[in-house]
Amino acid sequence: MPFFKFEIIHQSKKSRARVGRLHTPHGIIDTPNFVGVGTNGTLKALDNKTVHEIGLQLMFCNTYHLMLQPGTEIIKQAGGIHSFANRTMPIITDSGGFQVFSLAYGGVASEIKSKGTKKRDGSVLKITEDGVTFRSYRDGQKILLTPERSIQAQKDIGADIMISFDELPPYHISPRKLKESFERTHRWEERSLNEHLKNVNNQALYAVIHGGIDPELRKKSCEILTNMPFDGYSIGGSVGKNLQEMIIMLEATMPHLPTEKPNHLLGIGDIASLEASIPLGIDTFDSSHPTKAARHGLLFTKKGTVRIVKSGNATQLRPIEDDCTCFTCQNYTLAYLCHLFKANELTAFTLATIHNLHFMVQLMKNYREQILRDQV
Repeated sequence: MPFFKFEIIHQSKKSRARVGRLHTPHGIIDTPNFVGVGTNGTLKALDNKTVHEIGLQLMFCNTYHLMLQPGTEIIKQAGGIHSFANRTMPIITDSGGFQVFSLAYGGVASEIKSKGTKKRDGSVLKITEDGVTFRSYRDGQKILLTPERSIQAQKDIGADIMISFDELPPYHISPRKLKESFERTHRWEERSLNEHLKNVNNQALYAVIHGGIDPELRKKSCEILTNMPFDGYSIGGSVGKNLQEMIIMLEATMPHLPTEKPNHLLGIGDIASLEASIPLGIDTFDSSHPTKAARHGLLFTKKGTVRIVKSGNATQLRPIEDDCTCFTCQNYTLAYLCHLFKANELTAFTLATIHNLHFMVQLMKNYREQILRDQV
């Protein structure tokens, strides 16, 4: 059997949604699925044994952060990220490009507030055809990140799925600058692929579809990248400043991607976006939203988000959700969690994160069951 294989189990009769299985060297990923973000090789507030018990099949690690600390060489010496972090299930890494460019221009939140036009700090020093030169946020050291260096770093890390090196232009960019970035990023992606093919190493490589919110550029990106032997396709770049813009972009993009290969929506995984984009045929989504929400005391339930320190929860001697089977709900009450958050106890972050991650795993399982019944 090949080390990486995607099989479609069921194509919905109602939409483009499908249920599939991604086979990787470290196990199967049922799709559609939510991918937790473990920036430094762990989801914040959780150890990897707990994450395994929750059932998160795919974890997203950040090449940029791991390059700077602890360094990819020590991860390679440890036998790869799975051995180093004691995770037995699949891992996907990004190229490092997102972090480099978001440090310069700000993340999605800055874009939505229309603040993405100007560089925020001096971290990105120069973008050339070769790659991007930036300063380490840890010690100020100058680092040149090229497509080849990104792939080499991801090889050292040893993820099951890697992402091609690309440029992340801000939402508020001139058409001329967007076109320049578009052309350069596709050359970088081809160089990423060529570097990968020198030593496949039982790792898959995804392309990144670009083009901002321009449907013609998105179509052209699909045409360019689907003519190269990538194992799957991630949708990146600026995906719009609100949900409506993103859905319009995805509706224009998805028909141009081959159905026999997996796809991934980069950096999006809030509940509203999942509901809107699963019917469009997205297979996997990564986001730090559920874990970040947990650390802010925002707990997911079927009836909506619960703010744990809200007046009244301090006396609720019941679980977050009565029918929830997560470790937190099986062992602790709302009142206790409310107390932990108010007392600034670190255990609060762990228990809240367990619940939110379990909620996401169950939510995606429910979506797969609905697709199998042609209800989505």
